[in-house]
Amino acid sequence: MSFKITALALVSAMALSACAVRTAPPPVAADGQAIPVAYTIDAAESQQIPVRMLGQINTLRANVGAAPLNLSPQLSAAAVAHSRDMAAQNRAWHWGSDGSSPADRAQRQGYYGGVLGENISESYENDIQTLSAWMQARDTRDVVMDPSARDLGFGWYQEPSKKIWWTLVTGG
Repeated sequence: MSFKITALALVSAMALSACAVRTAPPPVAADGQAIPVAYTIDAAESQQIPVRMLGQINTLRANVGAAPLNLSPQLSAAAVAHSRDMAAQNRAWHWGSDGSSPADRAQRQGYYGGVLGENISESYENDIQTLSAWMQARDTRDVVMDPSARDLGFGWYQEPSKKIWWTLVTGG
């Protein structure tokens, strides 16, 4: 009886292992590094990104004793508009196609608290990877960590190619 149970267990294990999903190793570039997979923003992610970014930024700020930021619908609308405009221009820069500055775009959306800084990015990376990249450079880190900032706007536009144009705006 014991032999039958052991044999049955062995056959069952072999059968289950045949059903296991086998994933191919990620493709690698000529330099031996894994080729990144483009991040796709779906409807569920679209709802989670602003909350996740605000939480991550406020955690970073709390670590240095800076006040938490509040998510501003007006600054976020300005950020979304600028992300779309950068995609249309096919270049990441702080000036709108109409010559507008970050402050101009914020005022158009009804924000009058004063824009303190703007970070932009053109990438295939997700929001947290983008924030991490911003935290690596002093000028973009200073925008996120500005102790006088009180408000945050965050937006993006994802092209059909999966390229994402990110914009973060702080105000006070």
